Amino acid sequence: MQAKVIKLISNKWTVNSNGKLYECSSIGKFKYLKVSPLVGDIVEVDDNNQITKILPRKNELIRPPIANVDQAIILTSCKEPSFSSNLLDKMLVIIEYNNIKPVICFTKYDLLNDTKEIDEIINYYKKIGYEVFINNDVSRIKEVLKDKVSVLTGQTGVGKSSLLNKLKEDLNLPTGEISKALGRGRHTTRHVELLEIAGGLVADTPGFSSLDFYGMSKKDIKDNFTEFYKNEDKCKYQDCIHIKEDGCYIKELVSKQKIMNTRYENYVKFIKEIDENKR
Repeated sequence: MQAKVIKLISNKWTVNSNGKLYECSSIGKFKYLKVSPLVGDIVEVDDNNQITKILPRKNELIRPPIANVDQAIILTSCKEPSFSSNLLDKMLVIIEYNNIKPVICFTKYDLLNDTKEIDEIINYYKKIGYEVFINNDVSRIKEVLKDKVSVLTGQTGVGKSSLLNKLKEDLNLPTGEISKALGRGRHTTRHVELLEIAGGLVADTPGFSSLDFYGMSKKDIKDNFTEFYKNEDKCKYQDCIHIKEDGCYIKELVSKQKIMNTRYENYVKFIKEIDENKR
């Protein structure tokens, strides 16, 4: 039978076939081929509840490990933990590189005493073309989730489980307190699982505090900074990396504050990270 993998714990895969759930193992050849079924995969299962084949994927993420995703809801905290433009931009680049639509959701907005700075950031990301929500926009977020496979991701303590509980009240997922010493939350999600929410499937995933640009080049980085890509044809050189070259239109836009300084600073850091990874 054909089924969708909806949960993975240890070496046990839960699959859904025509509304019925089955707990499965996988055949040994996957280990030999160095592949493994991921949550979101469409698979074939034999009469012994063994996964025998993984159908071609349209995309996949390494961290969190999930396949065939329509969109990624990136949760980024305004406070506790503090907003990190570096982490948000890194997630945006990696998600877009993997041909997944990113949607940004700012959490813990209500904890801010002064919202001016974060409002400017929110407006900038909207201006360059991203869908942006604040986590009290529950009805609008539900509309975005309908008929889609979505991954809900962000650093630990950002409020993923809290948002999921708002979206579906009977979930009762555990939420973690923020560690005052470390400024981040305790891990409350231990595995990847697709949950039926708002007419779609949503993956609650373990939090993470670091990402790498696995398999990506400097060109991949610059092509996935959306406002850079849209304007780079105005640069003097076709292969401009937007760092040391003269006649760079992107640097001109930064100097005129048409591109946000933190976006450009993060871009430079990411390019350096690619160089360092090659050494």
